[in-house]
Amino acid sequence: MRAHLRTAAVALLGVILLALFLRNANLRDVWTEVTRARIELVLVAVALTALTYVLRAMRWQYLLSPVGRVSLANALRMTVIGFAASAVLPARAGEVLRPWLLARKEGLSATAAFATIILERVLDTVMVLLLFGLFLLLAEPDFARGDPVAFSRLKIGGALAALVSVAALAVMFFLAGHPGTLNSLQAGFERVLPVRLAATGTRFLRTFADGLAIVRQPGRLAVALLLSVPLWLSIATGIWCVSRAFHIDLPFMGSFLVMALLVVGVAVPTPAGVGGFHYFYRLAATSFYAAPNDRAVGAAIVLHAVSFVPVAVVGLVLLAREGISLAGVGTVMRTDGAEERA
Repeated sequence: MRAHLRTAAVALLGVILLALFLRNANLRDVWTEVTRARIELVLVAVALTALTYVLRAMRWQYLLSPVGRVSLANALRMTVIGFAASAVLPARAGEVLRPWLLARKEGLSATAAFATIILERVLDTVMVLLLFGLFLLLAEPDFARGDPVAFSRLKIGGALAALVSVAALAVMFFLAGHPGTLNSLQAGFERVLPVRLAATGTRFLRTFADGLAIVRQPGRLAVALLLSVPLWLSIATGIWCVSRAFHIDLPFMGSFLVMALLVVGVAVPTPAGVGGFHYFYRLAATSFYAAPNDRAVGAAIVLHAVSFVPVAVVGLVLLAREGISLAGVGTVMRTDGAEERA
C-alpha cells in the first residue's frame, strides 16, 4: 500500500511539473520550432550522450578498483542498464540495479559496489558545482538578460549544495579510513540490537566502507575527479548543441549554468526526471538567455529525448539479455540481497 502511495505521489509531482512546463506553450508553435531545429547538431548531441556512458563506465571501473578488477565491457553494459531502469522505473531503481548486476557478474560484494555509486553522485555534484563556479567567474556581467533575482537564488542554492557535497565527502572519508569510527558504530549496534542483527549491521558497514576505499587515497580520489571532467564537459557540450540547434543564443559557458539547473530538475524522483528536467531547462533558457517560450519548450523536449530515449531502448534490450524483466527486478534483487547478508 505504501509503495502504491509513493508511486501515486511521484506521478502527481510529474504531472504538476509538466503542467508548469507547458502552461504558456502553444503546442503548434512548439512543433514548428522542433521542425526548424538543425538536425546535424541534434545528432552530435546523440553521439555525445553515447560518449558520456563510456566515460561513466571508465570512471566507475576506476572507483571499483580497490574492491576488485572489473572489465570495462561489463561496467559499460551495467551502466547503460542502470540508467535505462532509472528512466522507466520510479525511485532511481537503476542506482541499485546496476551495482547489483555488476557484483553478480564480476563476483564482487553488492554492498561495496553500491558504495561506489554514492561516491559517483558526490563526485558528480562536486564537478557540476566547479563548472558552475567557473561560469560565475567568467560569465559576462550582463549575461542574465531576464531575471537577476532567479540567478541570485541559484547562487545561494549552489553554495548550499557545495556545503552538502563537502560534508558528504567528509563522512565518506571517516567511514572509509577510520577504524575507530566503525568500532564505535559496532559497539552501538551491539548495545541496542540482538547479536545476530548487530553482526549483520557491522558487516554491512565494513563492506560499505570497502567500497569507499578510494576516498582515503587522496591521489586516487583526485584522479577520479579528473575523470569526471571530460564526462561533464561532454554533457555540457550536448546541452549546448541542442540549444544552438534550436537557435537559442546560448554561449558554451552558459551550458554550465543550464547543466546546474538540470541537475536540480533530475533530482525530482520522477522516472527520467520527467517534468523537472523540462521545467528547469525552460526556466534557464527563458530567464537567462531570453529564448522565446515555445522555442525553449521544444528544445527541452528534444534534449530530454536525446538524453534518455536511446539509453532506455539499449538498456532494456541488454536487461532482457540478462534474463531479467522490469517487473522482476525488485524480486530478484531482494532475493540476492538476502543471500549476501546471510
